[in-house]
Amino acid sequence: MELSILTEIFQEGTFSEEELSNIGGSLTELSLKKGDILLQKGETVFHTHYVYRGCLRSFFIDETGKDHTLQFAIDDWWISDYTAFFAGDKAMMDIECIQDTLSYRMSRKDMEQLYLEIPAFETFFRKKLEKRIVAFHKRTLGNLALPAKERYLSFIETYPTIEQKVKNYHIASYLGMTTESLSRVRKEI
Repeated sequence: MELSILTEIFQEGTFSEEELSNIGGSLTELSLKKGDILLQKGETVFHTHYVYRGCLRSFFIDETGKDHTLQFAIDDWWISDYTAFFAGDKAMMDIECIQDTLSYRMSRKDMEQLYLEIPAFETFFRKKLEKRIVAFHKRTLGNLALPAKERYLSFIETYPTIEQKVKNYHIASYLGMTTESLSRVRKEI
């Protein structure tokens, strides 16, 4: 794997060239096409995925058949069903490719080995997970307490370029509103 790509992926960490090379040996490149399913509910989750270029979304379908978007993963984002990934459980959600995507995946086993060999690698992922937890809590509280307009503005702040990549019904699903409500909010702004 090219050192320049590894440097880009792990730019928030402090790694030597040797460490980056070691990390690169644990990453596998995946080219995905729009519509490809990366993970299906019920599968065992062995990998986390880094989106180098493109867009993925995680979602689940409730008992009534309603689709709920949980996360978008655009350039420079990591995605998996982390509950299943860390607990060794079956996936509770699906991950689909909504734009042609170049990604890199890493297994849980390789990640654990790299934690032992490269302490800065463990720090890198700990900080990523801390940011994810903070964002998750803010989103949860926002969905419970904020009006639709404020949720949309927060979404645009988090994903400033995503509207060109995803369909309106995916955005509405992520925000917990109908596409009609999303259209009304956009008109207000």
